[in-house]
Amino acid sequence: MTRNMEIDPFNVSMRKFLKQVGVTSQHAIEKAVEEGGLKGKGRLTVKAVITAEGAPLNHVVEGEIDLG
Repeated sequence: MTRNMEIDPFNVSMRKFLKQVGVTSQHAIEKAVEEGGLKGKGRLTVKAVITAEGAPLNHVVEGEIDLG
């Protein structure tokens, strides 16, 4: 990117939010696995739901995490 190119505030803000979602979600899942004594016990089914106040957004991501 050259110095003359403007940084898109929407893109920067969205990436910052998504980074926060990823990092805080990982910490929450790790804590739940540790506190639940789940390490090494198969798979954990997880679901993330993202909504937005004032916008028609209801995005759901589902998956499984291998607990080793």
